[in-house]
Amino acid sequence: MQVIDKKETFEELINGDKVIVKFEADWCPDCKRLNMFIGEIMEDFSSVGWYEINRDQFPEIADKYQVMGIPSLLIFEKGEKLAHLHSANAKTPEEVREFLENNL
Repeated sequence: MQVIDKKETFEELINGDKVIVKFEADWCPDCKRLNMFIGEIMEDFSSVGWYEINRDQFPEIADKYQVMGIPSLLIFEKGEKLAHLHSANAKTPEEVREFLENNL
């Protein structure tokens, strides 16, 4: 998963083709848990770009897109947020897969 380290990069990515952005933080245990199983899911849904952004480094972006909990997966296309998997529903591979199947 490619790391977004600039606001301009984030804006470029979400204004293009469909992408998935994972909001996370270094201190987040649920983020580390998600990382344990997300690789296989990324392979199964490789038709879209996968990116991650540290919520603590870009709080204004997280606030703008209502990212209240982490990890959160957001799907963007052409500048529009199409779907948002909130942290409470991103605990298992099955929950993540169901979200992607329903929203991609």
